[in-house]
Amino acid sequence: MKTKTHIDERVLALAEPIAQDLGLNIVRVRVMSGKRKTVQIMAERKSDGLMGVGDCEKLSRELSAALEVEDPISDTYLLEVSSPGLDRPLTSRADFTTYEGYLARLELDRLVEGRKRFRGVLAGIEGDSVDINLDGESDNTASIPFDWISEAKLLITDELVAAGQKAKEAAKLKDT
Repeated sequence: MKTKTHIDERVLALAEPIAQDLGLNIVRVRVMSGKRKTVQIMAERKSDGLMGVGDCEKLSRELSAALEVEDPISDTYLLEVSSPGLDRPLTSRADFTTYEGYLARLELDRLVEGRKRFRGVLAGIEGDSVDINLDGESDNTASIPFDWISEAKLLITDELVAAGQKAKEAAKLKDT
C-alpha cells in the first residue's frame, strides 16, 4: 500500500535506498497529476517515527538529485517531502501492530458484507488479516485480509494527539 501505480513503484525504488541511508523509512509514495504533477513522499525516522524539517530537507535534496539522473517522470513535477502526520496512512502490516488500540478507517478494494469502508479501533494482526473492532458494533471484530485493503489511515483522537505529544517530548529529551 506504499504505492498505487507503476510510476509510484519506480519512485519508491529510487527513494527507499536513499531514505535508508539517512535513517528514514518511506511511508508512502504518490505521483499525483494535475496542472503540474506532484511527487509526494511521506517518510519518518526509523528511530522514533518522527520527521523533522531538517529530515525533509535532506531527503528532498538527495532524492531530487536521484530523480534528475534517473528521470522516472517525463513531465515537470513538484517534489513534496513530508512527515505522515498524526492521521498517517497505514501502509504496512507493522503499522497495524504499532497503532493497535487507535481509531482508524480502512477502505477495501472489494465489497464485504455490502460495504467497502470500515471504521473502528485497530485490534492487531492475526495471520494475514487485520483485526478491527468496528465502531458502533459492540463485540464485533472484523478480520480483514491485508491484501484487500486499498487505503487505511489513523483518525485523529485525543488519545492519538496525546501519544504524538509524548513522542515529540521523548525525542527532544533524547536529543539533549
